[in-house]
Amino acid sequence: MANPVVNTSLCACSFGVAPAVLSVSSQQTVKICGMPAATIMDNKFPTFGMCSSLLNPTVASATSAALGVLTPMPCQPALVAPWAPGVPTVMVCGKPLLNNSCKLMCAYGGIIQVNMTPALLVKTP
Repeated sequence: MANPVVNTSLCACSFGVAPAVLSVSSQQTVKICGMPAATIMDNKFPTFGMCSSLLNPTVASATSAALGVLTPMPCQPALVAPWAPGVPTVMVCGKPLLNNSCKLMCAYGGIIQVNMTPALLVKTP
């Protein structure tokens, strides 16, 4: 069972080396466990540390300069679309809720996913 994503959830990119904290900015009125609920439009991250994707122009340049030895460079996420698929049956301020099974694509080929969310649903017997 998927859990809702809220402000301060930890996310990771498949080409990054460090997790990043999700900051909810699409809405501030709906809260889950006392924290703003994330929607599929919350796709702003500061960085995932160093990027190792050759689709990233800075990584490709550095790798070329190093004669083909992969050279990671600082991550600047290029996120152009919302998370997918979202939860279309739960709308938050007119946008689908984000849960921890959703994925977000970076233009440089990375797949971003939620590693940890502080809002956990507990199934009672």
